[in-house]
Amino acid sequence: MNWMEQYRSKVVSAEEAVQAIQSGDRVFLTGNCSVPQTVLAALVQRAPQLKDVEICHALTVGPADYVGPQVEGHLRVNTMFISQNIRQAVQEGRADFTPVLLSEFPLLFKNGHLPVDVALVHLSPPDEHGFCSFGVEVGLSKSPAESAKIIIAEVNNQMPRTLGDSFIHVSRLDYIVPVDYELPEIIMGGENPSEVIEKIAGYIAELIPDGATMQMGIGAIPDAVLKYLFDKKDLGVHTELFSDGVIDLVEAGVLTNARKSLHTGKIIAGFILGSQRLYRWVHNNPLIELHRTEYVNDPFVVAQNERMVAINSAIEVDLTGQVCADSIGPKLYSGVGGQLDFIYGASRAKDGVPIIALPSTAKSFSRIVPMLKQGAGVVTTRNHVRYVVTEYGVANLYGKSIRERAQALINIAHPDFREDLQRKAHELHYL
Repeated sequence: MNWMEQYRSKVVSAEEAVQAIQSGDRVFLTGNCSVPQTVLAALVQRAPQLKDVEICHALTVGPADYVGPQVEGHLRVNTMFISQNIRQAVQEGRADFTPVLLSEFPLLFKNGHLPVDVALVHLSPPDEHGFCSFGVEVGLSKSPAESAKIIIAEVNNQMPRTLGDSFIHVSRLDYIVPVDYELPEIIMGGENPSEVIEKIAGYIAELIPDGATMQMGIGAIPDAVLKYLFDKKDLGVHTELFSDGVIDLVEAGVLTNARKSLHTGKIIAGFILGSQRLYRWVHNNPLIELHRTEYVNDPFVVAQNERMVAINSAIEVDLTGQVCADSIGPKLYSGVGGQLDFIYGASRAKDGVPIIALPSTAKSFSRIVPMLKQGAGVVTTRNHVRYVVTEYGVANLYGKSIRERAQALINIAHPDFREDLQRKAHELHYL
């Protein structure tokens, strides 16, 4: 049987496909902008017939009926990164959160720590050889899908075909659900970044040398930085994700990847978040390779990129340099993501530049604090942190004593809070 006959023999409706999911199963769900919406909706409809189905994923974009109160006892989410659409369920105890480095997320499934019964994936149509691409979400999905006993695939005419380690053959799929809908869009950081974000981006741009390889984490700040790089030369990208901002830099001849010491000439990433313009641009684009996150985010792979620049955000930073980026006190908010993977990788790279960036205030509170809130999660430790950037400047903490760190961080805090931070620092015997 050739692959086309295999393909046709596996085509079913979404309702038929989810009959393969049984009570007590662990289901892996492809996330980000690649959530298989039709199959997931069918699973929600089937939920009353099921008990104790665990759905594992990282960040997801779109509606989250699968985590609503109406499916309690039938479906339960176990997420490794808390996205906005499931945050309330996690905070109310109706969904679970498993902390894990993004570089190790796929390995939980691949190595059998969380064996997968059924994987729900979202693929491009097959090529002439019968290979479908995982499209805009390769890094977090390929290894878990390959480890599953059963693979249910939405095959979407509008999923771009991305290159790299991104393919799965039709013969590996158990059920195929053909669909045709636009992928959801995310405009990273919004249309008009604030003046604070712009100032921070300007300071970060000054730290980025010609020939740098860049990682841009999720958020407004990393994306805003890209607009300040048009005077740079031969930049490259090795990142867990990228968005629309890279297109203009490529077209301007700034982002050439020519001086990368690993994967020269290629943009390397795990997944893509952006607009329809971005999805069209990445389709069959040989400049771009998507790879598994356990490779892309491995700090010892990241460190092979000379002049590696890592740009990540934070919720708050204390005066010793501890970075909280996943919770507000004990209230779970997001996850570690790839922050520590890339901060550590960049710090080990030749001429690397690991950056934590954040506005100095949030809702009239200082985000530079004497101590992290009780229960706050430390994502980047005081031993890993190097550059911290706010709209008031750059604090280089590497090799600095607690006294030096405290003063440097007070200097980039909002002026309204510096006097109080100074007083608290003396009380803590940091100054």
